[in-house]
Amino acid sequence: MTLKKPRLGVFGGAFDPPHRAHVALAEAALRQLNLERLHVLPTGQAAHRAGLSPGEHRLAMARLAFVDLPRVVVDEREFHRAGPSYTVDTLDELQREFPAFELVLIIGADQARAFGQWHRHDEILRKAIISVAGREQGAAAGGQTELQDLPGGRWEPLQWPLMSVSATDIRSRVVQGLGIEHLVPAGVARYIEQHHLYKSA
Repeated sequence: MTLKKPRLGVFGGAFDPPHRAHVALAEAALRQLNLERLHVLPTGQAAHRAGLSPGEHRLAMARLAFVDLPRVVVDEREFHRAGPSYTVDTLDELQREFPAFELVLIIGADQARAFGQWHRHDEILRKAIISVAGREQGAAAGGQTELQDLPGGRWEPLQWPLMSVSATDIRSRVVQGLGIEHLVPAGVARYIEQHHLYKSA
């Protein structure tokens, strides 16, 4: 009988800031995907996005956001890598460090639809199972359909509570002087206030 490998989840993002939907997604992934551990990876130098908050702030906020979740590791490796951060490089490193584990990459439906344009996406498909979570009804299924069209892909659905929360909206509310306590974990709200983040557009 072949024993199943333990599973390591990989959940990356800007986390600028991390919010309650991120935490809910992590909780759902731990529960549904049978993960032994989940690595939350704030993006280092994003290849596709400019204007992120300094890494030390996003890393600190991620640690505050996920502090109460068992088996979650906030992984800062992408901040120590020169040049743009690519998912395939992170998977390479995790594969070497945790050879006994099966990797599960957790992405949103919008990311899944663009997956064919990801850097070395064919290698990602060989290295990890892809678990697609959607923000709205039907989104996960749509993203999975896109991945099914890519040869060699392995994917699993991830169901999670529908939450209308976005980091863009949170930053906008801070600029306008509106409350965000209902959108981010309490520790993150305090950190944003203490460090005067997002005060200007």
